[in-house]
Amino acid sequence: MTASAARPHLLYVEDDPVIAELTREVLSEAYLVDHVIDGRVALDQALRERYDVMVIDRRLPSLDGVALVRAVRTARITTPILLLTALGAVEDRVDGLDAGANDYLVKPFDYDELLARLRALVRGFRAEGLRRDLAEWTYVPESNALYGPDGSRVSLTETENALLRLLTDSPEHVFSREEILRGAFATDDALSSVDTYVHYVRRKTDPSVIETVRGRGYRAGGPR
Repeated sequence: MTASAARPHLLYVEDDPVIAELTREVLSEAYLVDHVIDGRVALDQALRERYDVMVIDRRLPSLDGVALVRAVRTARITTPILLLTALGAVEDRVDGLDAGANDYLVKPFDYDELLARLRALVRGFRAEGLRRDLAEWTYVPESNALYGPDGSRVSLTETENALLRLLTDSPEHVFSREEILRGAFATDDALSSVDTYVHYVRRKTDPSVIETVRGRGYRAGGPR
């Protein structure tokens, strides 16, 4: 395997030629970089190619960064995305994260921090085969996230993620509340915490994500 083939594949979307030239040079030390300057072209690229991570600028021609992120998620592509933005207001950052970005950096940024954040995103990402289906939803344990049928992204707390990870590790098994408490909760949590967190996950997503088996407990939702 060549050195370039071993590097993670990164999609970089930035239309400013000065920023793009230097940033691409830095990124190319660790990644195989595809650089695109247009939002719609980037979307076509994201749909055609498989990437390990994406770096997307907030302001782009044709399709802005937030709309691009949302379109990628609607296509049920769960590749981690870092959004670059010159907009430092909280609502602007929230818009990007709500659209499905995993992280963001405000310009101007430090390249060491950019690379560190990308390493963390790539470490947390797993290939397609390790994604898990829950009813009509796609669950990505390493990203603490569920993706809905429309591509929407729902973030999970650590406890919610531990609950779903346990259920999906053995999707045919019906877990009693006691088994779930031992496997996914802190030792001092009450048994009622299991029902509470099942409710939390269902409220964020859909009741079908976790199936109740009357008189026995819970199991991962899905076709039977």
